Amino acid sequence: MTTQLVAIGYQQDWWTILGSPFMRNALIGGTVVALASGLMGYFIVVRRNAFAAHALAHMGLPGATGAVLLGIPPVLGLAVFCAGGALAIGALGKRASDRDVVTGTTLAFATGLGLFFNSLATKSSSTMTNVLFGNLLAISHDQLIGFSVLFLVLMLCVGLIYRPLLYSSINAPVAEAKGVPVRALSVVFMLLLALAVTMAVQAVGTLLLFALLVTPAATGIMLTPRPSLAMAISAAISVCSVWLGLGASAMFNVPPSFLVVTVACGIWLVVWLVDHRGRRVADVLDHPTRSGGVVPAEPAGALLQPKSVDTGGSRTPAG
Repeated sequence: MTTQLVAIGYQQDWWTILGSPFMRNALIGGTVVALASGLMGYFIVVRRNAFAAHALAHMGLPGATGAVLLGIPPVLGLAVFCAGGALAIGALGKRASDRDVVTGTTLAFATGLGLFFNSLATKSSSTMTNVLFGNLLAISHDQLIGFSVLFLVLMLCVGLIYRPLLYSSINAPVAEAKGVPVRALSVVFMLLLALAVTMAVQAVGTLLLFALLVTPAATGIMLTPRPSLAMAISAAISVCSVWLGLGASAMFNVPPSFLVVTVACGIWLVVWLVDHRGRRVADVLDHPTRSGGVVPAEPAGALLQPKSVDTGGSRTPAG
């Protein structure tokens, strides 16, 4: 008697599966979530809020399980607890060290509360599984409307505070000295992050959240120093990860969340290897003696020639 441990196989009717209503909802919903993740991911990486994003997803766990006990939609409880955690982190954690302490403490309490709520009702166990791992294939038409509304809110809010948010994200002390309301922007950003987390959790779950919110953004930042272009690249990688993940899921009957994560992490790994290789080559060219090379001698008379200095307008000889 043979036991089949791995139920993975090519499905001949995968194209028909892609055209089914539930898969169409997954493609549309996943695309909206990916675009929102690409928009917020850049600021998450630059502001070093990756731990906060991860914690907010877990803070939504007691909200979802508690909503089941109250008989209300789990996504509503998820959003309320994510927003509450965002307010606590944004208001109490001004410095990075304080923010990490507040985030970790709130995360621990929220996780314990989620486990307590889950123990009170057996039917909430499926809700807990969906929150932890996500379920792209279960996105409904009502969720698509909710995703679209949240995405429009994110775009509008980020567009309104883009310049001061970018300034405070890159250099908070200087921005605060210039009169930028850094604390208020931190709270607003955390609330926007809570909205993005609420969307992403329904797609890939809390355990795989980094695949959409952090990994594509980190990849985009490695490819370009321009913020707007990095956001566009991040969104493109997120969308491609969702599409390829859903397509491969239909072909091989594998959970889509795992495949979405695999594609996003695979792209990041390739870019990281190329970037790391390029930095090593550049370091060898800048410091050839470190790799056993020989520093080329200056041509005769080169030391007597004045070097030019860029003054911002024309290049003028030094000395």
